[in-house]
Amino acid sequence: MLALIPPVCCIGALAFHRSLPLPLLLRDPRLRRAPPLARSLMAFSTDPAAVEEKVEAEDEDLPTAVAGGGDWCDVSHEEWRRWGTSSTLPAAVAGVIHELLEMEAAAGEKMRFGGVGSKLKGNFKDVEDKKHRAVYERLADSDQKLQYFSARQIGCRLLGCRGYLCQKCWLPTEDCMCTNIVPCNLWKGMKFWLYMHPKDFLRQNNTGKLLWQVFGIQAAQLCLFGIQEHEDIMWDAFQSSGKGKISVLYPNKSSTPKSVKDLEFDGLSLTADLHESLQDEPFNFVLLDGTWSNSAALYRRLKERWTAIWGDEDIPCIALSTLSASVMHKLRPQPAWDRTCTAAAAAGLLWELNLRPELSAFELEKQAEAVECSLDILLDALTARRVRLGRSITRKQRHNRNCI
Repeated sequence: MLALIPPVCCIGALAFHRSLPLPLLLRDPRLRRAPPLARSLMAFSTDPAAVEEKVEAEDEDLPTAVAGGGDWCDVSHEEWRRWGTSSTLPAAVAGVIHELLEMEAAAGEKMRFGGVGSKLKGNFKDVEDKKHRAVYERLADSDQKLQYFSARQIGCRLLGCRGYLCQKCWLPTEDCMCTNIVPCNLWKGMKFWLYMHPKDFLRQNNTGKLLWQVFGIQAAQLCLFGIQEHEDIMWDAFQSSGKGKISVLYPNKSSTPKSVKDLEFDGLSLTADLHESLQDEPFNFVLLDGTWSNSAALYRRLKERWTAIWGDEDIPCIALSTLSASVMHKLRPQPAWDRTCTAAAAAGLLWELNLRPELSAFELEKQAEAVECSLDILLDALTARRVRLGRSITRKQRHNRNCI
């Protein structure tokens, strides 16, 4: 949709963006080094089902007044890490933030954020929207377009949620639930990768964040879709461990997914000796963290890079056989019975791994229970906030097919 023409009161502001330099995304040579892969995916979908899932996935609006206060400054590496990652601030995200601040200084008008996704508001939004669309159109490479889209989403969310959300649990500070979360050590033989869509980043009802709250940011590592540095870190780890130690938890319909019973850890049997042999190279489980329409884009991007590295057409996927609806279904209805939230899927995986007798010594059931307890805590926190604000604590049912 085209941006609306701003009112006469800000016509003067429309001129200043033309004099600004191109975004750092275009100037930084490091961001031009993406492998020359054909990128057919886009970060958005015109599928009507995606619109329904977007409505279901939306969490509470961010109050505009809260987001607009204070003096803005660039996001530091330390601040970035407090949001749940061990990486340095990605260059593309830093560039978007810096240019937003430059635009604010040139316009003499404070940025205001509000609504789902910490979107820009007011006259500044019209100016910024026109500028970012012009930049997007000048990017000929689809991978650069994706990087710019992701960086802009994340940059706006970082600025819009600053001083409002807790940096650990992503809830408003007055509803912080961090003291109720009980940490737990994940079995050393496995590692979670949260491959998260940027529209899920800093979402209050996101459940993927619970995994690193419970297990720590090294055992459950965040990888943001379209962020070059994050994706390189993940794929470097994959290549180090070898393709035999990678599985995507995704019910891929184009091939027959394996079950947890079929897993082989680099061709080894799961024995008591495995605990020591996998200390340095754990088995990598990838969780696609986004709406179901966005998860298809996440999967395609994984598959493209998998094929480019190893030449195989299919990336190994596993499906859970004992999956049931999570407690978050009360606030976030899923479109079908075999679909659940990210944290519940991780708990289900741990429960099924625990059913293998040779893994009983690793107390995976306790780790699964820790994740499920964190889901209860998140649901209670979100519910209490909605009750206090006079909002409904149930969501309208939008799907009736195969839904619990």
